[in-house]
Amino acid sequence: MKKIEFEQLNNTRDLGGIVVQDGSTIVPDRLIRSGRLGIGSESDIKRMGELVSVVVDFRSDNERSETPDPDMPGVENIHIPIIDDLAAGVSRDQKSDEEAFMMLANDPDGALEYMCRTYEGFVASESARKGYRQFVDLLLDDRDKAVLWHCTAGKDRAGFATVIVLEILGADRDTITQNYLRTNELIEDDIQRMIGMFFRMTGAADPNTGVALKHMFSARKEYLEAAYDMVEKLYGDFGIFLNEGLGLRDEDISKMREMYLVPSRII
Repeated sequence: MKKIEFEQLNNTRDLGGIVVQDGSTIVPDRLIRSGRLGIGSESDIKRMGELVSVVVDFRSDNERSETPDPDMPGVENIHIPIIDDLAAGVSRDQKSDEEAFMMLANDPDGALEYMCRTYEGFVASESARKGYRQFVDLLLDDRDKAVLWHCTAGKDRAGFATVIVLEILGADRDTITQNYLRTNELIEDDIQRMIGMFFRMTGAADPNTGVALKHMFSARKEYLEAAYDMVEKLYGDFGIFLNEGLGLRDEDISKMREMYLVPSRII
């Protein structure tokens, strides 16, 4: 896995190079995760258009309206909203950010619990599962360039989408967790900007505020564990979740592995 260097798109990563449990390696330049693209520079967008054939946008309508994806000639843009309603800390439109601040800004434990429930919803919500199944179906289509998926920060909705991809391809839990948590390194400036904005807006001085906001705007192991715990509670294990929760057939999983994995020695 490598970060793709852009001027403004800090959390854009190629899953290529990740080694899965059978020793195979994910093919480079085919599977890319990111945050919102609308903040990219002109140079970023030009390069992105050269790398990808389709962009999958998991954001809400409000988020898309506030920061639209750029038009890239020859690149298909597909909207698959994962969360129907605004969700504090997850969707990043202005209204949702304000709700997050008002609801949980002085309650670190509440913020942590809220985000854990959100990740449980990625598994338990029928609409979320339907969206993720639609996403996987797109990955099963043959394309000449990469598929890119994103939300706003690139950590929650896009993060769980990446978990699904890596589980299908056979990555182990440690590898999946490392990929998920690396987001924190790449969006640290964004997290600090959000916290600073709240302090400027409210004049808040409560030390709990910074902790609570960081819980909401960071990737945390507890959130991923909450999703896995919900998978175990509802389905028993992730393989059954893929089959019964997302409706994937064994042939779909085999095709994904054929499309996106090669023996390590070939890379």
